[in-house]
Amino acid sequence: MQRIRLRYTKRGRLRFTSHRDFQRAFERALRRAEVPMAYSAGFTPHPKVSYANAAPTGTGSEAEYLEIALTDHRDPDKLRELLDESLPAGLDITDAVEARVSGLADRLTASVWELRLEGVEPQDAESAVAVFLAAETVEVQRKTKNGMRTFDARGAVADLQAGPAPSDRTGDGPCAILRLVVRHVTPAVRPDDVLSGLRAVADLAPPVPAAVTRLAQGLFDEESGTVTDPLAPDREAAPAAKPTAAGTASATAPEGPAA
Repeated sequence: MQRIRLRYTKRGRLRFTSHRDFQRAFERALRRAEVPMAYSAGFTPHPKVSYANAAPTGTGSEAEYLEIALTDHRDPDKLRELLDESLPAGLDITDAVEARVSGLADRLTASVWELRLEGVEPQDAESAVAVFLAAETVEVQRKTKNGMRTFDARGAVADLQAGPAPSDRTGDGPCAILRLVVRHVTPAVRPDDVLSGLRAVADLAPPVPAAVTRLAQGLFDEESGTVTDPLAPDREAAPAAKPTAAGTASATAPEGPAA
């Protein structure tokens, strides 16, 4: 059995697809691409697909991950192309590697998010961020299936910065951009929880809902404060390409007499 790990995106209007919607679209893509999937046992077999830490509905993402199990060997790059062609635009397969090191989910310990705050002056966002970061704890509430839950949104935040929107942005009025690095903890702290915290401690309340995009997720490096590529260990563990017969012959052939 071969295992392939894929990175995919949720862009544009497709950010509003739920995780279940994506599952259905992806399983249809597997059938269209004629991928030799391994299936679970039992009365209702399902293709062996493992999803890792999916982004909430309504948020865009450049870094979603999943793993599939195959009954026959396939080239990861060709498989990526076939699946990408079989999915709607916006749900794009951007990377594929053969799984060679266990524990993909264990490598997803933090995410990098971008929050676009239309109608917010960058200076106001910077002031609110400074107040948030200076606080030891920032309690927020979120409604769950068991009722309202109160938790700290500050502890999971490894970095939070504010700045102006790019100069090529289309649209009238001010716009601030927040860049957030948040550790994956329990209970999970989401970008909207951080926005609730900014409203609680600094009265920052965007007039329209923020546009949220996950830029990256992976293993958090405490020393550098960066989030590393979770597929890198699989690439590094790949065996070196075997030399061709011609290459071996040229490497071992004795040199001719000097002219």
